[in-house]
Amino acid sequence: MRLLKRALLTLVVLAVIAIGAFLTFAPAYVESSRNTVVPHDPYPVSDVAEALHAGLVVGDWHADSLLWKRDIAKRGTRGHVDIPRLIEGGVALQVFTAVTKSPAGQNYASNSADAFDNITPLAIGQLWPPRTWTSLIERAVYQAERLHRVAERAPDRLRVITTRAELDAHLADRAQGGTAVGGLLGIEGAHALEGDIANMDRLEAAGHRIIGLHHFFDNALGGSLHGLSNGGLTDFGRAVVREIEARGMVLDLAHSHAQVARDVIAMTDMPVIVSHTGLHGFCPVQRNFEDDVMIAVAQTGGVIGLGYWGSILCRDATPEAIAAMVVQAVDTVGADHVSLGSDFDGSVKTAFDTSELPALTHALVEAGLDTETIAKVMGGNMVRVLQARLN
Repeated sequence: MRLLKRALLTLVVLAVIAIGAFLTFAPAYVESSRNTVVPHDPYPVSDVAEALHAGLVVGDWHADSLLWKRDIAKRGTRGHVDIPRLIEGGVALQVFTAVTKSPAGQNYASNSADAFDNITPLAIGQLWPPRTWTSLIERAVYQAERLHRVAERAPDRLRVITTRAELDAHLADRAQGGTAVGGLLGIEGAHALEGDIANMDRLEAAGHRIIGLHHFFDNALGGSLHGLSNGGLTDFGRAVVREIEARGMVLDLAHSHAQVARDVIAMTDMPVIVSHTGLHGFCPVQRNFEDDVMIAVAQTGGVIGLGYWGSILCRDATPEAIAAMVVQAVDTVGADHVSLGSDFDGSVKTAFDTSELPALTHALVEAGLDTETIAKVMGGNMVRVLQARLN
């Protein structure tokens, strides 16, 4: 009997050690395999580009850094974005987007809302609070709480921006030589509302100001660009759009079906965005809205945020390739309607992390864009939309 008890105790101890090791090492392994940077020699940055970059207001509409188990207050050895690397890259404004549900086997063509959700085991494995394990709205709130905690610990390096006054004060500080990052919060897919319009109050209170309607699957608001229905806005979707407009938020059409985009544009006068995308005329894949939809987005006064990963570029995502897409986007929708939307830390492989953004400015200079256009693309257009929308 004593031997049996000892054997059982040994098994329990080993199981605890195994679970502890899994919870310690598995999250880092998963992220390291999902958010990679291609090994590369340092990219060229001319003196002209370096000086230009130092004077820019640089902004990025989309990074999923809050999804992963690492402290973004510290410079990381994996992934693409953290506060030190944002400061090194001269980034003034960074949108941190909460991912709350992601279907297993996700692809650009066709995904079911009923597919196994990849975020649930991630939330459990990363020891998120149990309230997040079964609730999408709690996942959105929790990721916002993570960013606020970083800002509380390092207010000289990160400010969470929720109002026009906070944005203007931050930009004024940057103009005087400040290096703090302005962080904005958004959601990647309004399925996080869980079908209840009252949850807009919780998102707003948590600090979320950029609202994406969809991710990789259809939801209660309408069809996803990668879903099954090919549908437009539902009545609930229209109600959410009206709430976004009334609350001074930014509406993001990334991942929405083209018909949803057309329905949104037809019912509102506010500028809308596509936060992270490619240009269909440059790379004709389903992930990228066709150019007529992008032109319609531009006609709202909105912007398209161009991403940094290969499958929306139809080639390796080097600074030169991204610059080439920017040039074509400027030709297609106009210089006032092109922005940056990296999708950093969004389970993508990139050719650089956010600390290396001067290399993109260099590539834009080499591509022949003038200084005014570069300033608009790198952040000026983003600032204009935020100033137009935030209360």
